[in-house]
Amino acid sequence: MVVIVLIILVLAVYGQVGSHSFNNYDDDIYVTRNPQVLKGLTWEGVSWAFTTFHAVNWHPITWLSHMADVSIFGLEAGWHHRINVLFHLLNTIILFFVFFRMTGALWQSAFLAALFGVHPLHVESVAWVAERKDVLSTFFWMMTLGAYVRYVQSPGLMKYMGILFLYALGLMCKPMLVTLPFVLLLLDYWPLRRFDSGCISIKKIYQLGLEKVPLFVLSLTSCVITYLAQAKGLALFPYGNFPIDLRASNAVLSYVAYLGKMIWPVSLSVFYPHPGTVFTGIPAWQVLMSLLLLVGLSFLVFWQGGRRPYLVVGWLWYLGTLFPVIGLVQAGAQALADRYSYVPLIGVFVMIAWGVPSVLEGWRFRRPTLMLMGGAMLFALSAVAWNQTGYWKNNLTLFTHALNATEKNWLAWNNVGNEYRRIGQIERAIFCFQEALRIKPDYPMAWYNLGVTYSELGQPQRAIKFYLEALRIWPAYAVAWLNIGESYANLGDHREAIKNYQEALRAKPDFAEALFNIGLAYSNLGQPQQAITYYREALRIWPDFASAWYNLGEVYALLGQKRDVTEVYLRLRRINPKVADTFFQKVVRP
Repeated sequence: MVVIVLIILVLAVYGQVGSHSFNNYDDDIYVTRNPQVLKGLTWEGVSWAFTTFHAVNWHPITWLSHMADVSIFGLEAGWHHRINVLFHLLNTIILFFVFFRMTGALWQSAFLAALFGVHPLHVESVAWVAERKDVLSTFFWMMTLGAYVRYVQSPGLMKYMGILFLYALGLMCKPMLVTLPFVLLLLDYWPLRRFDSGCISIKKIYQLGLEKVPLFVLSLTSCVITYLAQAKGLALFPYGNFPIDLRASNAVLSYVAYLGKMIWPVSLSVFYPHPGTVFTGIPAWQVLMSLLLLVGLSFLVFWQGGRRPYLVVGWLWYLGTLFPVIGLVQAGAQALADRYSYVPLIGVFVMIAWGVPSVLEGWRFRRPTLMLMGGAMLFALSAVAWNQTGYWKNNLTLFTHALNATEKNWLAWNNVGNEYRRIGQIERAIFCFQEALRIKPDYPMAWYNLGVTYSELGQPQRAIKFYLEALRIWPAYAVAWLNIGESYANLGDHREAIKNYQEALRAKPDFAEALFNIGLAYSNLGQPQQAITYYREALRIWPDFASAWYNLGEVYALLGQKRDVTEVYLRLRRINPKVADTFFQKVVRP
């Protein structure tokens, strides 16, 4: 019965995502414009997934999951969303069973799972296709917890190997799972009660810690790989490197902010600007008050911890699992992110699910009061979560809501502008990009998007000026170099275009589009052999690049290499039959 109710609650909130589209904020990186993912699940894709640091991380299982979706559903956005919901639903159900098995407390475990299933702060992790890594990694987190409980209740080598296997899979979905071994130590204290007489001793901590050394080794390995991936990717990133004092201050505020949003989940946004990007800083009194609140809560928790050990476990779960993403090591320009609370809030939910019934223990009307309070809370949270999920329907609703929910949100202005440009409302688009730059003049993406807009308006000279401004801020902005080259090509200056395409390749050596454009420029300059060289190099990186095959076939036809033209046609038939038909009519038949 509990499982049925959990299914109904989750589907009532998230059933609407089947009609949602992909967004223009990372979904393109993970799915819609990722050449490897767009091929579906292939051996080449498997090799790429395990060897790439694409998207500034190493998460091969996440990549394989997206590839599998494309193989099964194509680019039908609704199904990609539904798979996210499926994993969230599984996470909710497994969470219930794991805590029920550990504690034997049916209703507390059910309420814990229900809070996890419908809390509005979790909408971002579920309703965002690019956050598949969140729900997928948490699935393996939950499975690892379940395997660990089985091992504790009946130890065995094979059961322990199962724990290691599931944990490794989880780390290969998202490295945030590095804190899981510490959480297992917390669960040893409560509810598994593996400490002698409930007393914490150095000797027992050592014994239980030694048991988890292989897990800590996996965790440390994941940390090293993540550091290498982010050092490689973020070294080229134009912003996000803030002084340590500012990062520490923001971390303290964020710990409190997540709690505030958990209690009162309003003004939730896909992006919260970091104080170091557009604000003058963080007032010292805010940091001090937040720190005092955290210290005060910690004192209360440990004061009550002897009688109510779930308070200690829940509080340390929250503080510990949030630590890797609290911002001390900054990755990006966000102050905080709703998705980061997906696992950490379980700790606070544990405190609520077991703490509130404990406070009311012995009261005559305890049971009906708990049912009424719990039902009202779940209904209210579900309604807010359903409304929040609706904002994720498309780019315009998502980022317009972000503008209403936050201040000085330069990224939201930029993304709203992108959507207006896409639907042809050019004046609104330009206004939005200008607003983004008014807030953050050193935001290269807004300068770049102004360049794209004027390029589409047929003003390449003006577009070049905006691209150059973006490159002044971020010299490694490969797409800006590419677009400058295209602007020069539109002006008929193909040699200048080639120079800029080569700059794009210096910034991004595996940039297939830049190689293709160099080939196109050489074709226009009447140098077919050079064109063939660059088309072939582009196809080495992106074997299903239909435009590159098409243009390569045109060069072969120009050189009279009929056999090669036929091979190109057959390849296009496999990649894109419509393009192949056009190629046949315009290149093969004549």
